[in-house]
Amino acid sequence: MKEKIKVILVDDHAVVRAGFRLLLSSVDHIDVIAEAERGEQACQLYLEKQPDVIVLDLSMPGIGGLESIRRILLRDSAARILVFSVHDEIVYVNRALGAGAKGYITKNSAPEILVEALEKIAAGEAYIEQGLRKSLPAQTNQADYRALIDTLSAREFDVFRLLAKGLTLHKISDELCLGYKTVANYGTQIKSKLKVSTTAELAHIAMVLGVMKS
Repeated sequence: MKEKIKVILVDDHAVVRAGFRLLLSSVDHIDVIAEAERGEQACQLYLEKQPDVIVLDLSMPGIGGLESIRRILLRDSAARILVFSVHDEIVYVNRALGAGAKGYITKNSAPEILVEALEKIAAGEAYIEQGLRKSLPAQTNQADYRALIDTLSAREFDVFRLLAKGLTLHKISDELCLGYKTVANYGTQIKSKLKVSTTAELAHIAMVLGVMKS
């Protein structure tokens, strides 16, 4: 009999977590020991529960998925984190892996893919969903844009994504639980790093890289 894999589920939608839990409850050797709806809770639960794998969404209120990965790894460099996201664009995959995640699958993947990913990561291996193991298609300016995007911090990337979607600074402040001035400063830094001056230009870069897709 396989030793049980202890898992924490992190997603801001209760229905999604319930679906994950139901799916994994049918697998004898996987045990969902806790759930969280925000990254802040995930960091605390990780310390308390010490799971074998933490399954984490990227798009959440508060500190968000990328920053959660960074903070968990600061506390435990051996943490095994599987990103389970709606985003299938390679820019998200690269940022998640760059932050320290051990695996990445999409929410459109078959149920057995989630189970396989958990098994691989619990065993100390990496796991990337088969369909994501590809490079971005060739496109004008794409390589340059990608290089610039890689200079953004995890928090800057979160602000960039929301700015590109057309959210105001006040709305981004509420969404990320940051002060208005802090968000404004991030906006200035992002435009400087990406060498643009308008939000429309940010949106264009986001569209080229597939970041606009929700």
